[in-house]
Amino acid sequence: LRGVHGSSFSVAKVLSRLSSRLHSTRGRPSAPLGSRILTKNDDIFKHNMWDHVQWTEEEKENARQKAKENSSTQIPLKEQGTFDTEACQYWDKFYQMHQERFFKDRKWLFLEFPELLPYGAKGQNANGRLGDQQASHPRPTGSSPTDTETRLQQPNGPTHHHRNTTPPDHQGAAPEKNKAPKQTPTFPGQQSSFRILEVGCGVGNSVFPILSSIKETDAYLYCCDFSPCAIQLVKDHPDYSDSMCHAFVHDICEEASFPFPPKSLDVILAVFVLSSIHPERTQGIVKRLSTYLKHGGIFLFRDYGRYDFSQLRFKKGRCLSENFYTRGDGTCVYFFTKGEVHDLFSSAGLEEIQNLEDRRLQVNRGKKVAMHRVWMQSKYRKL
Repeated sequence: LRGVHGSSFSVAKVLSRLSSRLHSTRGRPSAPLGSRILTKNDDIFKHNMWDHVQWTEEEKENARQKAKENSSTQIPLKEQGTFDTEACQYWDKFYQMHQERFFKDRKWLFLEFPELLPYGAKGQNANGRLGDQQASHPRPTGSSPTDTETRLQQPNGPTHHHRNTTPPDHQGAAPEKNKAPKQTPTFPGQQSSFRILEVGCGVGNSVFPILSSIKETDAYLYCCDFSPCAIQLVKDHPDYSDSMCHAFVHDICEEASFPFPPKSLDVILAVFVLSSIHPERTQGIVKRLSTYLKHGGIFLFRDYGRYDFSQLRFKKGRCLSENFYTRGDGTCVYFFTKGEVHDLFSSAGLEEIQNLEDRRLQVNRGKKVAMHRVWMQSKYRKL
């Protein structure tokens, strides 16, 4: 068996080392982040992923040394600017080449991020089945569980609930003299009471699972990417609907305005997006995005963690700065720590709800290869 650090291990040795440390995970929550725990009696190749894997001190040191080695030779500063100024072109070429074939739809979203769904909606779980999200997504303050409620939303204010007691108009009835004329929405999704923004949406691997789950609800989804090719692919998808979604080209590194006002969003979703941006720019991005959240709104984040397999396999000469690399196609990636994520969102005035380091063992059963994966998963609330 060839491990992530390039050393060869026997299956027995890997099982012995993994099982000894995984027994110490007793008491760790089975959810979030899965509940498939490897024990000494398990066949490591029985599944393609094992959850809550703890590293030994030896493995941690090996990872540090590998990262130190592959970052010892950095791309010259005079050449680095291209990867920032031409990032849009690199990603546009990526989507032109791969179209919608590279990434899979993220059907796990609603298991880890039930906050994406308004109360009472049903979301797809990891196996594609619909599951009721009522228990996992708290009812907004002031609501009651009756079926006769309608949710009315002020664009910049909190969600209010009112009981619908007005009878329907009868045919031929005289119009009310003081009835206000119907107002034309000033921005897409204005009449929805629950609004979601996904930044860096790519070709819609989160968009379409979300749209499938918010049908027949009062939710609305905005999604943006700075790649015109990616946004066009989203709009050309058969499940795209202007009535539920507004896809638009937008570079979150720029200070351009969004097609909705500040304090109008319930949820912001950023999945494997901030890692593609130079780490010196991410703080400003999170601060700007946070201004669009309502009070009590949630920022959901998932991205690469420090010493993930994909970091350790970089060759010398691909490093831009500490823990920040460029791939062969010109796209970039940064690897976060738990502390960095906390500082990033707390400095934007957000309150921590969840900040987890997701350590898993990913197995290629065909090639008999085991890889240590590290991802960050976080939730922060606007006070």
